[in-house]
Amino acid sequence: MIRGSELIPRLGVLVALAVILGVPWLFRPESARVPDGAQRLVIITPHNEQIRSEFAAGFDRWHRQHFGAPVVIDWRAPGGTSEIRRLLIAQYTAALRTGRITPQGELRPGAEPMPYDLLFGGGSYEHGEIKRGVRAAPPGTDKEIALPISAPLGLPAEKLDELFGENLIGVSPLYDPGDPSRQDPGQHWLACAVSGFGIVFNRPVLRRLGLGDPTTWAELTDPRLMGWVALADPRQSGSVATTYESILNSYDWDDGWRILRAMSANARYFSNSSQKVPLDVSQGQAAVGTAIDFYGRYQSQAMMKPGETPDTARVGYVDPPGVVFIDPDPISLLRGGPNEQLARRFIDFTLSLEGQALWNFPARGEQPGLGPARFELRRMPIRRVMYTDPDLASRLVDKVNPYEAASRAPNRGWRSAINPMMGAFSIDIHDEQRQAWAAIDRARARGADPDLVRRAEELFFAWPTHVIPPTADTPAQTLPFTKDTYKAIRADWREAEKDGRMPAIRIAYTSFFRDSYRTIVRMLDETHAPGVAHAPATGAAQ
Repeated sequence: MIRGSELIPRLGVLVALAVILGVPWLFRPESARVPDGAQRLVIITPHNEQIRSEFAAGFDRWHRQHFGAPVVIDWRAPGGTSEIRRLLIAQYTAALRTGRITPQGELRPGAEPMPYDLLFGGGSYEHGEIKRGVRAAPPGTDKEIALPISAPLGLPAEKLDELFGENLIGVSPLYDPGDPSRQDPGQHWLACAVSGFGIVFNRPVLRRLGLGDPTTWAELTDPRLMGWVALADPRQSGSVATTYESILNSYDWDDGWRILRAMSANARYFSNSSQKVPLDVSQGQAAVGTAIDFYGRYQSQAMMKPGETPDTARVGYVDPPGVVFIDPDPISLLRGGPNEQLARRFIDFTLSLEGQALWNFPARGEQPGLGPARFELRRMPIRRVMYTDPDLASRLVDKVNPYEAASRAPNRGWRSAINPMMGAFSIDIHDEQRQAWAAIDRARARGADPDLVRRAEELFFAWPTHVIPPTADTPAQTLPFTKDTYKAIRADWREAEKDGRMPAIRIAYTSFFRDSYRTIVRMLDETHAPGVAHAPATGAAQ
């Protein structure tokens, strides 16, 4: 029995609980509230508000015309694509373990649908990881099975040919090609736009630093930019990881890593959002930064004054000539979602002329016709007809044909090294890296012993070794971190993720770089006797 003295506190708890549970419902976005007669589509996306707004309105208009019913899109935007991938992996792992999703990838009869219908946006790598999916043991068994999170679309070959033509842009496929030898039908994702990766810059700030407009990634390593380069954390954004991967692919292992490490030493910060970089550059908080093409172009346009051109505006954007990496921006159908039929219609819409025109046609305002109503999205559409048809091509805001601009540099398979290594040599110990980089620059400026400066630079760009533990059949291996050994190191990383060694490996890498940077500062201290060498840092990851 509850005493009167206990009743008020307990009621207070219940009221508080009701408020907590009710607030998300009361303050759902208007797009999540479905009016009478409308259908509801749930899309998880990294896309910004402008893209979400234009595609919601455009799809509703298209669906009314073709199917006679309005549509409301319930957008879910929890963060970048990497964060979305981690969320989906957790949800589908739990669904497979509990039997909500069957081993065949179907929703169990009577089970509540999975939360989302589609993943819209993000790079091809992340959508490939969504296809790779999850491993878990279904109820009643200890045997793990693999299950893709996305479902194959099953479009006929003639439809794919009509939409895409050759399945290639630069060195990247336009849709998941599958693998017949593994009974993989492909089409777990289709591209609906493409993204380039370049440099956004602030001309007045660069001029104050004595620098001109950048045209290459290597120019972001200039010590005069120390503290003036805006970068984003690749561990938080798949598009940012793709940017850094494009540098490795274009410049090869040694030069590519030197650029990434020197750029990182010049960095003002590592943002958890790729959208912050062009905004800060436009406001003069940074001189240069890496940017997805449409973020860079959009910010340049937003800051342009009457009479200015892209070549004279305060904020500029450039695709580094010859090394422009073009990555498909896909859409994936997620298994077990609430409304598969409507999801497939949305995919059809994104690849229609109406959907493709939203990416790069001028805003049309209240006028009928193709293109966005309010926001010029500055994205490049995927269908070749948008560039080959003279009428359509003439209406593009950006007169760029990505099929002609795309780099042919091969994908070298080094992307998986970016997150652990950039975290270890820069992001997690950025202050120490900057101190070492600044010490080298000061020593060079004051005319210190060239041999001493050379040894400091070698130590700055040195790599830790990696130890693969012994097995019953093989002895332990100590490997340098090179492009020739990376395949073996990557394989051991995968084993380390399973057996719990990976945190210790990351710590060992980070300790190596920290010790190296501290040694450099001691070596080049202005009060230190010229030419006296200190023992280099050593370390191995096991």
